[in-house]
Amino acid sequence: MSRALDVSTSYLVSVGRLGAGMRVAPLGERPSQTLILYDFEACPFCRKVREALSSLDLEAEIRPCPKGGRRYRDELVARGGKAQFPYLVDPGIGIEMYESDDIVRHLFDRYGDGSVPLSLGLGLLTDLNSMLAGMARLGAGSRVKPSRAPEQALELYSMEASPYCRLVRETLCELELPYRLHNVGKGSPSREAFVKRSGLMRVPWLSDSNTGTELFESADIVRYLTETYAAD
Repeated sequence: MSRALDVSTSYLVSVGRLGAGMRVAPLGERPSQTLILYDFEACPFCRKVREALSSLDLEAEIRPCPKGGRRYRDELVARGGKAQFPYLVDPGIGIEMYESDDIVRHLFDRYGDGSVPLSLGLGLLTDLNSMLAGMARLGAGSRVKPSRAPEQALELYSMEASPYCRLVRETLCELELPYRLHNVGKGSPSREAFVKRSGLMRVPWLSDSNTGTELFESADIVRYLTETYAAD
């Protein structure tokens, strides 16, 4: 896709989901250990869980599992028994689970005020809406591309509803690059610390300790990830 088409179709996904994952909801306690999520970007059920993470201002270690990938899919099968997505690990309380609705309910019960927002709580209607919204991206973020694994996970500051952040997450997923997801949606109490680190309140922002690289701008980040980690 051309850059203009990438951006416009990514906007359509955000519009289709009515901005879910843009604003922070009422927050509860914070996890004692970082959550782990096995997912792939184009999955409509995974999208629901990422929207919940963004709404609850939760960080997560993302282990991308695109179709055809082996880097984390095999790990998930060994851990959970099947290649089904999403799969959440909450190590602080010893819970691991499949099923997006169960994961969303757990997150809002444990780390919110117990109330699942309408955009995530309509069961099959939410699933259908997420599927239809995601069709605009024509499967981007679903299939693996050959890559070199980084020694250390990357870091991405993002919010789920941002069309520009989505383009970066798609590339991270396709290249099977693990990353620490920092959500900084509107109203996030994490924004102040982010601005102190990056200098600006703008997302996406990528930090790669493997090369000492830090940069804004989705197009620049996608180009950097491809040039640095895509296999020849």
